[in-house]
Amino acid sequence: MTEVQRLLADDPVWLIVLKLLVLFVFALLATFFMIVWERKVVGRMQQRPGPNRTGPGGWLQSIADALKLAFKEDIMPTHADRKVFFIAPIISTTTALVALSVIPFGGKLTIFGEETVLQLVDLPVGVLVVLACSSLGVYGIVLGGWASGSPYPLLAALRSAAQVISYEIALGLSIVGVILYAGSLSTADIVGAQSSGWYALLLAPSFVVFVVAMVGETNRAPFDLPEAESELVGGFHTEYSSLKFAMFFLAEYVNMLTVSAMATTLFLGGGAWPWPLSFLNDHGWLQSVAFLLKMALFLFVFIWLRGTLPRFRYDQFMRLGWKVLVPGSLLWILMIFAIRTYRNSGENVTALLVAIGIALAVVLVIAFLVPDRTTSGPRPVEPASDYPVPPLDLTVPAPARHKLRVLNRGG
Repeated sequence: MTEVQRLLADDPVWLIVLKLLVLFVFALLATFFMIVWERKVVGRMQQRPGPNRTGPGGWLQSIADALKLAFKEDIMPTHADRKVFFIAPIISTTTALVALSVIPFGGKLTIFGEETVLQLVDLPVGVLVVLACSSLGVYGIVLGGWASGSPYPLLAALRSAAQVISYEIALGLSIVGVILYAGSLSTADIVGAQSSGWYALLLAPSFVVFVVAMVGETNRAPFDLPEAESELVGGFHTEYSSLKFAMFFLAEYVNMLTVSAMATTLFLGGGAWPWPLSFLNDHGWLQSVAFLLKMALFLFVFIWLRGTLPRFRYDQFMRLGWKVLVPGSLLWILMIFAIRTYRNSGENVTALLVAIGIALAVVLVIAFLVPDRTTSGPRPVEPASDYPVPPLDLTVPAPARHKLRVLNRGG
């Protein structure tokens, strides 16, 4: 049993309940903050003020929105499956909140005379708990879209299922390198293993894949295909209103908090301060400040992407997941195994890295030197796109004259 597990096992019941309440309140307050912060940042990017009416500087706008949603009429569609329609947002919100329980928000400290750590529970398979919660969260979206009894939410639910399956694989593969180097699935052990260096530098390809996959996993722009309002009205929550819609909204932002906290834990050393400020690591509360700052960095990236990139087309989105992220992650895992095996054999790792670099350079040179057949000779006729478009020779027949006369007379 590690020191973190020993401290958590000795927590009294009142301290566990206190941590649970603080975690729930933190999720709510962080969601309120994120909504206003996102609207203000996007507004600044688009040269407009953003919320500036409700509260000082407009910072109480999200609380006003929550109160408004609580008192709005709760509409149930006629053809909806009432039980599943009610349960779906509860599933999404519950799984999003449970995933935060294994996140180490700080180091060792004392709360009312009890020595503990800022973490609710440290499981030997903490990373798998987060992945399982993110996988189960999609059931809320799928069931909500199916139970609405409407075609557009159903299409959004199918999109969400395919999206999560695709990017969950890439997300899981990006964590394999972290698990190999840390030698554990415990989030606290992974943070402790980064005392000599953050995995964001050592495992940079895994870090890049994780960041891209976590944006796709949370259905955020430019990967917000299940909520594509230009195609699917409002997506899977088109038929939802009042508190049920608010719960879906809460689940989305809590999922953003969860994946940002996981990225901080897996690749940025958790609550550890970097070298110039490493003397602050002796204070557990200051470690929680570092953890929140790193989380805020990832949350700003979410907002930045929404304000700058257009939405991907669905075939482009799936192509990125299956043809880029998954094969790239598999090749990177093979490279990690080769480097670790070569190092364990006592050979010089530098020579292996140089050989791998030369091989990659040769492949890139050959790829650039091979002539493109489409640029030499007459330009060939482009094949028909697999994206559904109307025929180019479509002609619309003109209405008959007598019908026009009837319409003009108001008949």
